Amino acid sequence: MRANRNKRILFTDLDGTLLNDKKQISAGNQTAIDEALAQGHAIVISTGRSLPSALMLAERLGFSGEGRYIIAWNGAQIYDLYHEKTIYSSTLPRSLARPLFDAAAARKIHIQTYDSTHVLSEHDNQMLRDYEHFTGHHYRIVTDIECALPEDPYKMLAIRYDSHEDLEAFQRDVLSAYSDTISSFFSSDTYLEIVPKGVSKGSAIRWMCNYMGIPLENSVAAGDAQNDISMLEAAHIGAVMHNAFPGVAEHGNYVTEADNNHDGLAEIIRKFILR
Repeated sequence: MRANRNKRILFTDLDGTLLNDKKQISAGNQTAIDEALAQGHAIVISTGRSLPSALMLAERLGFSGEGRYIIAWNGAQIYDLYHEKTIYSSTLPRSLARPLFDAAAARKIHIQTYDSTHVLSEHDNQMLRDYEHFTGHHYRIVTDIECALPEDPYKMLAIRYDSHEDLEAFQRDVLSAYSDTISSFFSSDTYLEIVPKGVSKGSAIRWMCNYMGIPLENSVAAGDAQNDISMLEAAHIGAVMHNAFPGVAEHGNYVTEADNNHDGLAEIIRKFILR
């Protein structure tokens, strides 16, 4: 595709970035987004959430129409909201579900995966219920995870509230044995993301810019958490939110003056996107 050198593209994380602490888009952020789209720029939601969860949120926020996309599952699926179709996908082998679920259970770590409609787990617990409340993505308890999966999943998620060190040990001692198939990284102290090898928000940025014919130097990424680091480094401008987790700012080249509760994303759009 011929490069469009006048068009800019913004990749924005959801929680702690586009959304305020009430999980809403502020009026200031919405106005800036509308102005960017009116000028012909592209806006891409880039999230670790599932596509169903991101779509529910996009509908609630009125985030639809031409020039709007969703990067879901930390980059494993890219969805065109205007044409209502998946334009990129990468999945995990479902044969990994049984050994990873068993290893997590032995370490008292909650682990879950997903089919096209539900979060899937073999055990009901508070972490699963909290996840449903937080994302709006309903869960289903199954007796055999591998048999319950109708197709290869986009990701798995390991959760432990009381010990980040146990998640690190799980990543080091268990997941490293599958390094030819999976990538893993933290989206928070309690969430360990497990995705197909090579998948990240950063790889999705490069794919999207190529797909849309937008030069990488016209790209801006906005984020606040560890799973945003790859896209902050991949984009030409890596804009880190004022409220970012410790250690994230060093991976960007701009830090906002405002946080996610005070139109921090609008600050980024006006500084780097709008002409």
